[in-house]
Amino acid sequence: MTSPHVERPEPARARPQDPSPPASAPEHGGEASIGDLIGDISSDLTRLVRNEVELAKAEVKEEGRKAGKVAGLYGGAGYAAGLALLLASFAAVYGLRHLVDQAWAALILAVVWAVTGAVLYAAGRRHLRSVQLTPERSLESLKEDAKWARHPTS
Repeated sequence: MTSPHVERPEPARARPQDPSPPASAPEHGGEASIGDLIGDISSDLTRLVRNEVELAKAEVKEEGRKAGKVAGLYGGAGYAAGLALLLASFAAVYGLRHLVDQAWAALILAVVWAVTGAVLYAAGRRHLRSVQLTPERSLESLKEDAKWARHPTS
């Protein structure tokens, strides 16, 4: 008796396959010995664990890319905040002193950069909510495997 093969969707990149052939029961008058069955179960479990680890790695890598993009947006927000301080200082000295008072010109430029920073921060926060650092497909697959292991004939 060999375990049934369960098909799972492949992640974005194909999982490395175990080069060893699937375990099969040797023919001794049509019946496999207990040692052969235990060996089959052991090799099936080993292959299953390897495949689950590879799936988890692929999922974490995929989510890591998303997190990198979010980090870039947060970096942009920080850069904009730095520019707000720098330009506010320059505006205080070299502002639009011909149109408005020097202090008002500095305040207008500071508000523009503060709004830019707030927009970038909000975009980064919105994208961060979509990042999942837990490998959901792997966890679901492991739950299915545990369910099957408890009731292999159902």
